Amino acid sequence: MTDRVIVFGKDLGKREHWAWYMYDFGNSAYAAVVVLAVYSAYFQGTVVGGAEGSRLWGISIGIAMLVGALISPVLATIADFTAAKKRFLMFFSALSWIFTGLLFFVEKGSILTGMLFFILAEVGYRAGQVFYNSLLTDVASEQEMGRVSGNGWAIGSAGGILCLLLILPVIVLVGGPEVVRASFIFTAIYFGLSTIPLFLWVKEKNQAQQLPEGENYFSLAFKKLFGTIKSIRHFKEFGKFVLAFLIYNDGIDMAMRFASIIGAVLYGMNQQQLIILIILVQVTSIIGAYAFGRAGERFGYKRSLLFSLILMLAAVVWMFFNPSVTGYYVIASLAGFALTGVQSVSRTMVGLFAPRGQSAEFFSFMAVAGKASSVIGPTLYGLLAAGVALRLEAGGMAELAAEQAGQKAGIISIAAFLLVGTLMLLRVNEKNARQAAQDYQPPKIF
Repeated sequence: MTDRVIVFGKDLGKREHWAWYMYDFGNSAYAAVVVLAVYSAYFQGTVVGGAEGSRLWGISIGIAMLVGALISPVLATIADFTAAKKRFLMFFSALSWIFTGLLFFVEKGSILTGMLFFILAEVGYRAGQVFYNSLLTDVASEQEMGRVSGNGWAIGSAGGILCLLLILPVIVLVGGPEVVRASFIFTAIYFGLSTIPLFLWVKEKNQAQQLPEGENYFSLAFKKLFGTIKSIRHFKEFGKFVLAFLIYNDGIDMAMRFASIIGAVLYGMNQQQLIILIILVQVTSIIGAYAFGRAGERFGYKRSLLFSLILMLAAVVWMFFNPSVTGYYVIASLAGFALTGVQSVSRTMVGLFAPRGQSAEFFSFMAVAGKASSVIGPTLYGLLAAGVALRLEAGGMAELAAEQAGQKAGIISIAAFLLVGTLMLLRVNEKNARQAAQDYQPPKIF
């Protein structure tokens, strides 16, 4: 049996790589439809409405990220020890599929149900990414890692585009909230089917270890985590990187999760325009992921990441001053090119900084930072945008003008997080971080 993918006689590369890419192809559809283009705007504008919709959307994201941050490190450590990354990935993926489909039942005024189903779908999506990302070290060598990670983001973005292209004509031609809600069922099925190759073809390299006598998996996980944390001096460059990631990822997460709301409030964009906007973002994301993956191999991953962050910051500053829908399309395209560079290269750097056999554990630290930033950033954005809008309304400003001023305040906070995170990244020594991973000898805990 071949371990290559052959299409029309052309060798497209390793089968395990393509199986790994296809998972990204599916879960990017969830991100595009639920987080970016459709459900976020539907929840804010239809289910809740007004500035309160922005506030509750931010709170929902914050709760989901907090839950993920609490469970990821322990479960990831167990997954490394038991060689069960795929099993954990299946569980959390199924959680996301089920509750994405159940978003169909969220109607106008179903605020609690809309928040609960989204939170559970998002927990599944985000927790699943820890185990998916950790499989990068199982499907790619150190030399391949940047290219494979970049290809994954690019193909994932293509999956998001395709899903949006499939649902857009129906939403435009038929219209109505029932069609919007049906798109969530379609997205859940699309996500689920795309993951099948990974579960069939990807093999974990590590072997399950024997549980010591008198221990259970949770006590073992806490001891191993404590042992790694005690070794923090050995991983000081990784620690600095995670701290920088926590800050700049706040800005990335805020920009992604409020992109549709910004478009609707500042520029009066309708559902069809927002879907087109996200398609543009996904198209430029494909180019950015591919370009930055190869730039990292050639120029160094830190340099590549810094350049992508600077581009993202420029797009956000431009957005603050932009007056038109056309300008917002261009800004979003630039941001799409930059943000996948940030995400793809950040993932590669964690893979390179992780000691052998501890990939899920180290990706869980990145996930905790990502989830902490997703708690802080979107929650702060939602509270800031709503707070400014309500204060200005109380002072006599018209409702729409006040809500627009609130979104402008939120945009300033995005730029601040990106700037501080970029400055912190400058302090990370990439060469020393990679050497620390190669030299590490885990402490004996039993």
